[in-house]
Amino acid sequence: MHNKHHTETHIIPPSRITLADDDATLLLGAQLAPLLHGGLAVFLHGELGAGKTTLVRGMLRHLGHSGKVRSPTYNLVEIYKISRLYFYHFDFYRFNDPSEWEDAGFREYFNPDSVCLIEWPEKAAGLLDSPDLDITIDYASRGRIATIRANTEAGILCLQHQQNPRVL
Repeated sequence: MHNKHHTETHIIPPSRITLADDDATLLLGAQLAPLLHGGLAVFLHGELGAGKTTLVRGMLRHLGHSGKVRSPTYNLVEIYKISRLYFYHFDFYRFNDPSEWEDAGFREYFNPDSVCLIEWPEKAAGLLDSPDLDITIDYASRGRIATIRANTEAGILCLQHQQNPRVL
């Protein structure tokens, strides 16, 4: 995997965004999409059905992908090539042991020419580097709340450039 400088203290506080519905989740993905660049890893946290794949769909559609964006639950990874970048959308929900990540040979996917979007990263605990961005989507009384936290210098730069409304 690529070496990253982990940031012990966050220069900017986590962003918390209220998402009214799926359309708002798609819009957040579209807003984040232009900030993504090769070498980034983004962890996506949230319960089943919280909107992780919807967020990825918003990112990819904004970047020009017109085909389907499926949850990679059964395939473990869906691959999208947009311009010169590869987007690897992982879903580790079905992993029973973190070593399954290593056995699957996914380490090579984490490189300067790719963006890795990982659902259920905790299922590969201890084998993944710290992500550049951590995005958690939680259910709220109305809609959902997305919390975005930067863990590396690259992640901090992404959030500093985000035009971030608090409610979508």
